[in-house]
Amino acid sequence: MSSEPQKPVRRITAPQIAARKAGEPIVSLTSYHAHTAAIVDKHADFILVGDSLGMVMHGMETTVGVPMDLMIMHGRAVVRGTQRALIVVDMPFGSYEESPNVAFRNAATIMKETQCGAVKLEGGARMAETIHFLTQRGIPVMAHIGLTPQSSHTLGGFKTQGRDEDSWPLHIQDAKAVAEAGAFALVVEGVVEPLADQITRAVDIPTIGIGASKNCDGQILVLEDMLGLGDRPPKFVKVYGNLGAEIERAVSAYAGEVRDRSFPTDDQVYKTKPPQG
Repeated sequence: MSSEPQKPVRRITAPQIAARKAGEPIVSLTSYHAHTAAIVDKHADFILVGDSLGMVMHGMETTVGVPMDLMIMHGRAVVRGTQRALIVVDMPFGSYEESPNVAFRNAATIMKETQCGAVKLEGGARMAETIHFLTQRGIPVMAHIGLTPQSSHTLGGFKTQGRDEDSWPLHIQDAKAVAEAGAFALVVEGVVEPLADQITRAVDIPTIGIGASKNCDGQILVLEDMLGLGDRPPKFVKVYGNLGAEIERAVSAYAGEVRDRSFPTDDQVYKTKPPQG
């Protein structure tokens, strides 16, 4: 009996994510390499190749020093490791702020080099013109407001936004501006819960919360944080695994066996063939 051929897996697209406003919550995580992306791909609607890789994987203090070629390299790996999820790649600091034309050139390079389905950039109303320019030229854009890590130097660090209610209208204005400019979704990071709720109600595109509210249209976390691989995860992270301790245990066991010569055993070495009689 012949089985029917399996239908090819089709990637989720930016318009499909946009259509999820007020629907089933959108699941997202970061990933920076093919093997973790392949696992996340089975469960996430979109995967963000975030410039957080500079801090998580390369030991940088902030995301500001991440170059575009690093984003492209990791973006390629994630695309190669996945079949289903929309892949969104962060535009790093300095690659889009100068002008819409510069932003388009760099966004087009990222998409062509990685084959990702969208880019993400930080900033609210000040980036609306650029978002409009990109989307009118075929670049799907995910926006990012609230705590914007690339602006950590001007914000004075990674500080929660919206603790002062007087600032709420500016954040809501930012959200409306990027939505009207054509962004298909909006990451809302590090803002107080009631402000995140108001932003979600104020725009007709999905909001993706990180340190925001369960009422956002979706959620995202840094994979390494939720797996327990970071030293001190932020308050908004729920740790779903303890891989850091497990890796420590495994490495310690390996080191001990190397030192006492109990590794490798006969099972891990190659023998010569017995002589032919």
